[in-house]
Amino acid sequence: MNETQPKSSNLLLYSVIGILLIGLATLTFMWSAKRSELNQCQNDNLILKSDMEGMNKMLEGYVGGLSNDLKTDFKNMLDTYDRLIEMDQSKADSLNKQKAQISQLLKQLNTNKKLSARELFNLKKENEVLRSIMRGYVKQIDSLNTLNIKLTSVLDETNTKLTETTTERDTYKKDAEQKTEQLKKGAKLQAYGFNSEALRMKFNNTTEPTTKAKNVIQMRSSFTIGENQIASSGRKSVYLQIIGPNGEVLQSKANYVMETENGQQGYSDKKDIDYNNQAIDLTIYYDLKGLEVGKGNYKVRVYCEGQLIGTDSFTLK
Repeated sequence: MNETQPKSSNLLLYSVIGILLIGLATLTFMWSAKRSELNQCQNDNLILKSDMEGMNKMLEGYVGGLSNDLKTDFKNMLDTYDRLIEMDQSKADSLNKQKAQISQLLKQLNTNKKLSARELFNLKKENEVLRSIMRGYVKQIDSLNTLNIKLTSVLDETNTKLTETTTERDTYKKDAEQKTEQLKKGAKLQAYGFNSEALRMKFNNTTEPTTKAKNVIQMRSSFTIGENQIASSGRKSVYLQIIGPNGEVLQSKANYVMETENGQQGYSDKKDIDYNNQAIDLTIYYDLKGLEVGKGNYKVRVYCEGQLIGTDSFTLK
């Protein structure tokens, strides 16, 4: 007998065992993954159940009122069907069928004292469908309007009151937002008493105001930030923005950027102050550092806490 045959058989056996082991490992991995998914689903279900219980607890007051309203409405509908049957016996079977449905729902309400909000809202939907059907029968049978039927249900009154409450809530919210906006405007600082000008260097190394563009080495703006008892006190940054005749902001450094109500804007220089709700005088300088400026009108704007609090201008010849 050939010796290679047992070797071939052993090789085949090992291959089969290997395939089985790989298959077993794959199945184990898939089972583990599915088990993890199942555990996650169970956890999610517990969270949802907890949230649902919380929501039901929050809605207990409204749910109780809705349950009582539904009971009253179902009873009124039963009374209406009794009177319709008295008026037209030929439709008694159809009307009794509707009565049976209403009685079943009423029984459900009376038997189960702890219906969830979702269950009650589903009952409310069924109530609306049954009332719509009832209106159809009333229209057929009570064509002469001799029957005094409560077509406007307690539920309609409840929904009206709920709408009125929502409207009142929205009105209060709008009023609160308006007052907050008024308070914000009242807390805004105001700068006044401006004196903005350009400076030139004198022979004794001191500066003096000038209106000639070719002599300018500095610009400054002096002003007063007014008293404001509503504004917050503490450390504040006051930004000076000078805009040249070409519409560009003069900046000491390229990264001099501030946040404003209208987005990011460049500024010329700034000064930090300790504001204690009292009026404070302030001067901010902008050094040209050898930069030449042109002739024309220069706009001055002062910002604090992202808000424009004052403006000025000056002209160079």
